[in-house]
Order: sequence, then structure tokens, then C-alpha cells
Amino acid sequence: MENLQSKKCIPCEKGTAPLDSKQIQEYVKNVKAWKVVDNKKIEKNFQFIDFRHALTFINEVGDVAEFEGHHPDLNLHNWNKVTVTLSTHSIKGLSENDFIMAAKIDQIIQDNLK
Repeated sequence: MENLQSKKCIPCEKGTAPLDSKQIQEYVKNVKAWKVVDNKKIEKNFQFIDFRHALTFINEVGDVAEFEGHHPDLNLHNWNKVTVTLSTHSIKGLSENDFIMAAKIDQIIQDNLK
């Protein structure tokens, strides 16, 4: 499978089928610690040292989401924790775009650890 971080999200055409469970399992192998929920979304929890770092992360995810045209649900809770949930709402399930975004979100964390 091509490196997901190097791919660009492409809008799903009307009538596009969501990924099936076998496809989902192949994609999820490429994104560390993302959990599949009901074969309809993927989710990951992030924890930061403080509120400011959590907000910075959210803003960076927002920038990537705007560029890619694929927007996750972001939940900031307990002052330093962020839960990111990805799903392709237009097809009521998962698409390759969700895994591309997951890989790009993981890259944000990796870039900030350098």
C-alpha cells in the first residue's frame, strides 16, 4: 500500500461504497493505535502536557483538514486530551480519506517530537 501520508484526499463520488471490513483491516495496519469503531469510523486519543499544546494540536489538525478537504471530529476534554474521530459522512462509513487523514495527523505528532 502506498504511503498514506503522501496521498491527497479525494472527494467521494455519489454512490461510493464505504470500505468493507477486510479493506478496513488492511488500512488500519498502516495507522498506529487508531481503533476501528463499528466499521464506520476510526478514533484515536491523544494526551498533551497542557491545555496550550492540546489547542495547538487541534489547530494544526484543522489546517491539514482544510487543505485536504476532509474534516475530523475533534473533542478536547479534561484540559489536555483530544479525541480525534474520522469517518466519511457522505458515505456513512470509512473511505481511504479517513486513513490518509489519520496518517497525516500522526505525522503532526511525529514532527512535533523532533
